[in-house]
Amino acid sequence: MRGWWQDLTDLVLPAECGGCGRPRTVLCPECRAALSGAAPRRVRPVPEPAGLPEVHAAAPYGDEVRAALLAHKERGALTLAGALGTALAGAVRAAAAGPDGGPVLLVPVPSARRAVRARGHDPVRRIALAAAGELRRVGTPARVAAVLRQRRSVADQSGLDSRRRLDNLAGALEVRAGGARLLGGGRLVLVDDLMTTGASLTEAARAVRHALVHEGARTAVYAHPTREEMGERMAGSTGGTVVRAAVIAAPPDSFETNRN
Repeated sequence: MRGWWQDLTDLVLPAECGGCGRPRTVLCPECRAALSGAAPRRVRPVPEPAGLPEVHAAAPYGDEVRAALLAHKERGALTLAGALGTALAGAVRAAAAGPDGGPVLLVPVPSARRAVRARGHDPVRRIALAAAGELRRVGTPARVAAVLRQRRSVADQSGLDSRRRLDNLAGALEVRAGGARLLGGGRLVLVDDLMTTGASLTEAARAVRHALVHEGARTAVYAHPTREEMGERMAGSTGGTVVRAAVIAAPPDSFETNRN
């Protein structure tokens, strides 16, 4: 109920910028530029978890970007989904870049069911749908495959270091029964709003790779794989499908370690 009520409220009441609070605008030009003004780049957390797929991010996490993400996720500013989806679409394009022109499959990292109930919406899935719409608008076939789910409860990640986050999430996700069939025939990109330690994306990638191997999906995504991608295929970890990831934001130092 909260979701449709918030949508209606956003249409009727004057909005304020989700990044800086400027009145009567969903996201002001300056905050929009902070979110989507730069080219997405590859990011790596330190330490980098084993099994983390290649990740691209649209913007450093801080100031206006942090405020916009929290406004959408925690305060139900649902009209921000469009701008956040545009930023995520840019990161997805960077992550999925390659000679293959097949459709892009956006696989959202799922939120805990209790968090979705408390918020009244699933923020990552909402942003993923907006991103897929933006990709289609510019001519890239894209769809959302919300096939991941939590198989067990996990502790609150806040306050945990990278090692404890990995332990907390290990084995926590799975692909829904029959979901691997939806992952074939495209460029597979895991999506989330934020990457910090990389634990969530690492666990999501593990669950997807497990399902692709055990349910027999066989999709050659890139005709000319990189050395990293070839390593995945030689190990048989994905049955031929290269798993990538894209997020809206990541810590600034994860960008700095990848400067060209």
